[in-house]
Amino acid sequence: MATIISAPLSRPATKAEATLFAEFSAFWRAFVAKAFNPYRPELHYMRGPGPACRAKQMALSPAVRSMLADIRATKTQKPSPRV
Repeated sequence: MATIISAPLSRPATKAEATLFAEFSAFWRAFVAKAFNPYRPELHYMRGPGPACRAKQMALSPAVRSMLADIRATKTQKPSPRV
């Protein structure tokens, strides 16, 4: 029966090498987490009504547009305090 003895192939890492490796692995872990994160908030950010909404509003009659302007004006006013 043969006996297999394993000897270390390299010397133990010094403290500076271990710290450098730890920093590199931490950077790599953070990079992978950010690079492959499926959540992209800029894809869901609403910037307001676009040109289609403006075109639809312009197609309304002047009477309806003035009525909508009045409704919007009353919504933006602060309500009076109740007594």
